[in-house]
Amino acid sequence: MQTEMRTDVVIVGGGPGGATAALCLEALGLSSIIVEKEDFPRFHVGESMTGEAAAILRRLGLGEKMAQLHHPVKNATDVYGANGGNKFKVPVMARSSQGDLTASTTWQVRRSEFDKMLLEEAADRGVGIVPGTAKDPIFNADGTIGGIEVEQADGTIAVISGSMVFDASGRGTWGSRVGLTGEKGRGNYAAQTAVFGHVKGAIRDDDPDSGNTIIFYSDHLHWAWFIPIDDEVTSVGVVASNEYLKAFEGDLEAYYASEIASLNPELARRLLDVTMVEPVRTTANFSYEISDYASKGYIAIGDAHRFIDPIFSFGLFVTMAEAELAANAAKRYIDGEGEAVLAEHLAHTERGQLSVQLLVDGFWANPLAFGYMLHHSSYADELIDIFAGRIYPDDSRALKKLADLIAKGPADMTGIAVGA
Repeated sequence: MQTEMRTDVVIVGGGPGGATAALCLEALGLSSIIVEKEDFPRFHVGESMTGEAAAILRRLGLGEKMAQLHHPVKNATDVYGANGGNKFKVPVMARSSQGDLTASTTWQVRRSEFDKMLLEEAADRGVGIVPGTAKDPIFNADGTIGGIEVEQADGTIAVISGSMVFDASGRGTWGSRVGLTGEKGRGNYAAQTAVFGHVKGAIRDDDPDSGNTIIFYSDHLHWAWFIPIDDEVTSVGVVASNEYLKAFEGDLEAYYASEIASLNPELARRLLDVTMVEPVRTTANFSYEISDYASKGYIAIGDAHRFIDPIFSFGLFVTMAEAELAANAAKRYIDGEGEAVLAEHLAHTERGQLSVQLLVDGFWANPLAFGYMLHHSSYADELIDIFAGRIYPDDSRALKKLADLIAKGPADMTGIAVGA
């Protein structure tokens, strides 16, 4: 048997990208159906939000709900140097209506709960949810995409027609697999592995900084994250090269324990007496890039076309930001503005991804110079904007300076602590 459905936009994936897109479409008066193959809640990392991610939630009318759920409040990201010293801070700051930087806050989230909340909010606002697996796209006579086939949870096939299809499938990269995009290539940080878990008993800073993200630097491309996700549990992950992990003689749990104890003395101090509350997990080769991800009625969102690196917690924000942008593009496309809208969306989102790439590459090229730029130079305000998620500037002196820094090649940081 075959079921047929019709909507304005078909969305592959019910994570934050898909749910945010659906909520934004609903606010614009467009209908959508989300196709999701997993049961929620499900485990996910990427628990830290930038300031502009929080701003998106507030625009969607979810600010009060987020506050009621008592997520840890993030005021800043703190970065510790290789010996546990030379700490620098990146405050969460917004821009006032007059254009001035002002202190702001965002949230840390347990992704299993947050993602479920967003998807349920979409359903409550009238978005259709179809449990199932996206299969093949359906094409119109003019070559534009006109919907998808879905294998539903009960094994039957559904044909969902729409004026557009959004791909919010994350690392599953559905559109790439079915030939809707350009080629998938390796990113700058593809040869790395993240090993992570959730712990109780970690030592946090005193309020108001108890909810901050903390990054611990060890050596080039070797670092750890520390993200409080509720009153007791902290997400802790270590990232190193694939070769470094392969050289370790022991299982994954032993590697994780060894890294916690040795990567950075400040990290070790905070995790002296902790209890694991989630199994140790791993993900490798997580950096990739897909070209030509917006055309002919199709837009890929966030991780469905690119993931750069987790170090400064841009993943969740970029996915939500691109979802909001895609919804606005869909409104214009469906209203008759045509393919030019999608080309404009592609160029705009590529500029944003480039901002994140330059920020991450600049840090790794020379952490000392990067720290100086952030705290003792005329570029500081622009860097704070990028960290917050204001990654779509028409012009940025800071990005040009980072490009110059990167062009000089990685500095020899052996034995030198990061910071300024």
